[in-house]
Amino acid sequence: MEPQLISRVADSVATVVVHHPAKRNAMTAAMWRAVPELLDALADDPAVRVLVLTGAGGTFCAGADISTLRESAEEAQGLAGRAEEALAAFPKPTLAAVRGHCVGGGAQLAAACDLRFAAHSALFGVTPAKLGVVYPASATRRLTALVGPATAKYLLFSGELIDAGRALRTGLVDEVLPEEELDARVGEFTRILASRSLLTQAAAKEFVAGRTDRAAHWAAQAAGSGDTAEGVAAFLERREPRFGWGAAATPG
Repeated sequence: MEPQLISRVADSVATVVVHHPAKRNAMTAAMWRAVPELLDALADDPAVRVLVLTGAGGTFCAGADISTLRESAEEAQGLAGRAEEALAAFPKPTLAAVRGHCVGGGAQLAAACDLRFAAHSALFGVTPAKLGVVYPASATRRLTALVGPATAKYLLFSGELIDAGRALRTGLVDEVLPEEELDARVGEFTRILASRSLLTQAAAKEFVAGRTDRAAHWAAQAAGSGDTAEGVAAFLERREPRFGWGAAATPG
């Protein structure tokens, strides 16, 4: 099978698999370029309420496949940056399910997700210092927001790998699980996310990102969505809510 991104949708969850096992799922130029268009399609799909990003086999993503890039590290950085920003801007909850190496551009993609669940086997590294590349300002800010200035400097200055336990302690990942339990936990948690109000989630994503200027927009969306009335009714009737926002509207 050629290096590619494989996507599937089931039970309101879109799963995107980085598939290039011959090179530990390193991203080719074509794969980087495919990310924004694929995410746009999934964002517009009313059947999708959550997105999971993962890698084929026992590796998440080892970064960029430099052999497919005309201008080496510089081109890879530009392509990775556009893919990262598209993932960060995805309007629905995103979760990276990480096994094995999550390095370079792979770490950049994982950090752009809302949440990261990792197997004990996961290893994380931010490696521009090994290539003499200046890490993008937006990616540096995103990493710093997750792990704090000291750990961001440790990762960026050294390019050293850290294990899943340290990643959990520093805030780079949200949960660490035994290898055999990762898929079940991701499935369980994404079902929870898919059952919640997408309106609440989409607004929260923007507010957490600092978009407080959008408060009026989200107030208007809430007023016309019916989600609040459904949530209250479900609580009073002791049943699961059936939220409809997202099937009829998308963030504007």
